[in-house]
Amino acid sequence: MSWRADVITLFPELFPGPLGASVIGRGMAEGAWSLQTTQLREFATDKHRTVDDTPSGGGAGMVLKPDILAKAIDAVADERPRILMSPRGKPLTQQRVRELAAGPGAIIVCGRFEGVDQRVIEARALEEISIGDYVLAGGEVAAMVLIEAVVRLLPGVLGAAASHADESFEDGLLEYPQYTRPQVFEDREIPAVLTSGDHGKIEKWRRAESLALTKARRPDLIE
Repeated sequence: MSWRADVITLFPELFPGPLGASVIGRGMAEGAWSLQTTQLREFATDKHRTVDDTPSGGGAGMVLKPDILAKAIDAVADERPRILMSPRGKPLTQQRVRELAAGPGAIIVCGRFEGVDQRVIEARALEEISIGDYVLAGGEVAAMVLIEAVVRLLPGVLGAAASHADESFEDGLLEYPQYTRPQVFEDREIPAVLTSGDHGKIEKWRRAESLALTKARRPDLIE
């Protein structure tokens, strides 16, 4: 059985978007994973297909209604994790990506407006995940980020396992600098160690560069 993503959204036309291109799209075409979208408005009960209402206690914006969203979730619910893309969620990490890739898939809710009624988050055990400390217009782009991060780890999608074994965050550090021909570019040369043929020295250099980059740019990872 292939890995399956069910995305609940007000804008299903945004999918697959970039997920349909390159190796990710090829993986979908070859059956390594699948994508299904659910239009939230299909579960509205009034003639205007209303899915939101004003926030209790006052305030700007609108909030997605819990009863409508619950029906949409129940329509696709199974043993897969239920995720809400949310700026207040736990930061997405490579460890969580690996865990999701090892499972059957995910049900992903894309928020809109001012957010989602807290009661449906609790009642349907939605795991809130953030892709960064900023706010987007909705959860669709964030859902694509999560899906791509997971799908590229699925067997056969990216190719050899070594293709992603040395990348940033896989060992808790940022990836070392990469170089390729030509040997000299605008008076800048490829570091001599990388063309020495001494794999022991190359590995030592890469490790040192990873540590230096991580300390400079993401000291929190070292801590």
